[in-house]
Amino acid sequence: MDHYAGIDVSLELSSVCVVDAKGKIIKEAKISSEPGALVIFLRGLGMVVERIGLEAGPLSQWLHAGLTQAGFEVVLLETRHVKAALSAMTVKTDRKDARGIAQLIRMGWFRPVHCKSIGSQEVRALLVGRKLLLGKLLDVEFSIRGILRGFGLKMGMVTRRSFEARVRELCAGQSMLEQICAAMLVARSALQTEYTKLHKAMLTIVRKDEVCRRLMTTPGVGPLVAITFKTGVDDPSRIGKSKAVGALFGLTPKKYQSGQTDVTGGITRVGDEMVRTALYEAANILLSRVTRFSTLKRWGMDVAKRRGAKRAKVALARKIGVILHRMWVDSTNFRWTKEAPTAPRLIQA
Repeated sequence: MDHYAGIDVSLELSSVCVVDAKGKIIKEAKISSEPGALVIFLRGLGMVVERIGLEAGPLSQWLHAGLTQAGFEVVLLETRHVKAALSAMTVKTDRKDARGIAQLIRMGWFRPVHCKSIGSQEVRALLVGRKLLLGKLLDVEFSIRGILRGFGLKMGMVTRRSFEARVRELCAGQSMLEQICAAMLVARSALQTEYTKLHKAMLTIVRKDEVCRRLMTTPGVGPLVAITFKTGVDDPSRIGKSKAVGALFGLTPKKYQSGQTDVTGGITRVGDEMVRTALYEAANILLSRVTRFSTLKRWGMDVAKRRGAKRAKVALARKIGVILHRMWVDSTNFRWTKEAPTAPRLIQA
């Protein structure tokens, strides 16, 4: 008889539930959230576990890799589906969550989540760290501007290099402001230095990556968009059709239909938020900054005339994602114009 296991992952201890093909609970336990401990427990059951389910989360990919390496079939479950399936429980505990996950795995009522490769996880960690440092750097700069504005001191338009000199110029002669801004400028300098290191590391990776260089031939797609899209997709073969990229990253419209009610809303916003944001920024750049003509930009401008700029950017972001995936699969560069047919058509009299 087949057996299935559900694991509700927590930071210290994970709840494990094993059920048989009929849904009867065979074993429950609290196991340390370590791949080795889980492998020892599952192998000590004295039965073959057909499939193991893990809800996608911060520790799940690490546990997934360890259990897969040990020879188990492990599936990552989409968080939204697990939450919806378990929402009927009036009492929520880790033990009940593990039971629910085990039953989902047994019945097949789940959508598996792709587990990224180690290389993609490392690059994604680099991008997350880079984004965090950039955000904190901007926060410090905006705070300095706000503090000075309270005393009637206006920064005006300054470059990143002239920012510190302008702050010191405005603070001159006011001891309290000099003390405050000096400390904040030290913090800003440290953030800028470390951010520059991570940014250069990202550029180095893109420079050596053939796929990223190919994706960057698309107008509006720079190093950040290219590496974000590549790490988000990870494996292009997991997407059967390129047009499914929009739905994968939440760029398709929501739909609610019940009886006489039929509502089409905004985009679903599911999937990888970082990739969705990168594609939207690429669409914005293509419409507002890129001056070279292309059929892609013409298509986006036509949509903007009919539906407005905001919807056009979303539609263009979805189309850019489809194009990038197709370029990756076909190993081709971006085509700026429609190619003419290779041979003239014969006209019959």
